[in-house]
Amino acid sequence: MQRLLTKYYVTMLCALCATGTLNAVPQLPQPAEAQEEEQLVEEPVSVSLVTFYPGSEPHNIFGHSEVRVKQGPVDLYFNYGVFDFQAPAFMWRFMLGETDYICAPVPRAYATMGMEQRRMVEQELNLPQDRAIAVRDFLWNNAQPENRTYRYKFLSDNCSTRPRDIIEMAAGDGLQYPAMGDTAVTYRDILAHYCRNYAWERFGIDLVLGWDIDTVLDQRATMFIPMLLMDAVAGATITIDGQTMPLVKATTVPIDKSTEGNVRPPTPWYISPLAIALIVLAITLIVSGRDWRRRDVSRWLDSMLFTAGGLAGCILFFLICFSTHEATSHNVNILWLNPLLLLLAILPWFKKTRNAARWLHALNALVVALLMLAWPWQPQVANIAFFPLMAALVTRSLTNVWLTCQKTRGPDSPTIH
Repeated sequence: MQRLLTKYYVTMLCALCATGTLNAVPQLPQPAEAQEEEQLVEEPVSVSLVTFYPGSEPHNIFGHSEVRVKQGPVDLYFNYGVFDFQAPAFMWRFMLGETDYICAPVPRAYATMGMEQRRMVEQELNLPQDRAIAVRDFLWNNAQPENRTYRYKFLSDNCSTRPRDIIEMAAGDGLQYPAMGDTAVTYRDILAHYCRNYAWERFGIDLVLGWDIDTVLDQRATMFIPMLLMDAVAGATITIDGQTMPLVKATTVPIDKSTEGNVRPPTPWYISPLAIALIVLAITLIVSGRDWRRRDVSRWLDSMLFTAGGLAGCILFFLICFSTHEATSHNVNILWLNPLLLLLAILPWFKKTRNAARWLHALNALVVALLMLAWPWQPQVANIAFFPLMAALVTRSLTNVWLTCQKTRGPDSPTIH
């Protein structure tokens, strides 16, 4: 047993523990083979949901869930949040959305390694022995080399949804979650709550995730976050042989830290995305006003602004067209951040392409301005920092169109430098 435990020792905790719902719930296996039962036949099996509150690093700000199985001297924490950075083409596959995670049984001695500053809550489940044994066998079988790898999805198949589905398998039709509140929530609402101190992480989420995360969730879907799964399990009931009882038999807090998690202080306002966006807009307005007074175009600002927007657009284009990551395909942000902006950073530098640049600027100004006006009537929620950046793009495009459309050539005609 010790060799097997060492073999499956966890290599790294999950990078994200966000969210979702499996479409199909796997079936529980039959009880273990006779040779395993002979060793532990007299020992009862206990199954617990273990929740680690948020940490202070980007990869653990959404918390983490594990399933603990204890039987006599055997005490394992099954972790569905393990991945291997040494896997071939890991970063490329991650960008494509082809990220493979591993189910690994972690010995008790290592279960809290690196999590000593994060609150840890353990909820022992009120399961009959036959169901607890079936969970044990399912998890052990799932952790075998030929079965342990699964395709991670940050909203629908992760370290929180896998334990949820295992609990539902064990409880069967007798499981009843507590009633959900009247407040309608979306994936973006929940992610924003856990990113409330991390303005740049929230900005990134709002940028790359489209309107698919703005649909109202049912109760089960909210359990993609470990703490929300923990809360649902705490109020759930299970009915066995006509008798209804709480799903949780006992709750312990092995690591008693803050209920807010080990989070960093809020991002200072002066380096928040909104502050930076307003600075970009202020610089754009100042330079554009100078351009209008002098009737010339500052290419240096356009090159900087549209290069940044075009590179961001390339990332969005890749995520929309090639990545299988969840919720990246339908993204309105591609209308104001797209690869074509790179042309607006390059074309004005060449006399023969300035006319084409003028038409592209006109198209860009029209599309982005209409998008800003129509945003309240489309399904995707925006980060407030987007609007100053969109306004900066519109300002520069209008400045280019107006000044380069002047037909009169002479001392008072516009120049480009």
